[in-house]
Amino acid sequence: MARVLPRPRTPLASVRRRYEEELGWPTTGTEPVELLTGLRFDVLEMPADAGSAVLRRLPRTGPVALLRARCGEKHPVDRPKLLMLIAAGGAEELPGILEWLEWGTLAADLTTRGTGDRMPAPAFPGGTAPSYGFGSWEAASWVRPPRPGCEAENSLPTTGLGAGIGDVEGAPDLVRLVSAAATECHRARLWRARNAQSDREYGDQPLAFSNASRMSAGTRPRSLTL
Repeated sequence: MARVLPRPRTPLASVRRRYEEELGWPTTGTEPVELLTGLRFDVLEMPADAGSAVLRRLPRTGPVALLRARCGEKHPVDRPKLLMLIAAGGAEELPGILEWLEWGTLAADLTTRGTGDRMPAPAFPGGTAPSYGFGSWEAASWVRPPRPGCEAENSLPTTGLGAGIGDVEGAPDLVRLVSAAATECHRARLWRARNAQSDREYGDQPLAFSNASRMSAGTRPRSLTL
């Protein structure tokens, strides 16, 4: 009888094992590997140009991943996106935080992935897997990778009791992070409009100088005072 040898482990299996065993993050259990959101963490998603500005303003956040521009039948053209990991439950807080900050619907390109959603599982820096990451048809990579052994619940931006650590010793609280993200998303949107780039994917609403966009007029809405 011929001896049956076990199949060699693929790079994808190695990536899944590292997420599940070292970080305790559940995955979809399929290939390509994806991370389930809404369990250990949620995700704050924004255009990469706005996200880069947020990272410059906030040197310490939770893990951050980059989704490169992709092509497909439904989305033939898209901008790169930045995914910032936040504490589980934060996705549900976003609409209320934006309303309190008086942004309304002006930060339409600031979205979340929460319960029932997923995100591509980026390859770890220095690993043996290809550097473009593993996530459906989205190519993902870590900008600020997670640290093994660092509990997600204690290291991600959150709201409520115990939040408000600030951006000196730890991750900023969720309100401060959303404030910075909404500001930079709107600023990037105005910059793209100024450079005659198409902004139709975010809707046909004109870029009116409302309470949330008066930064160009010299006034500061509540979100810019945090």
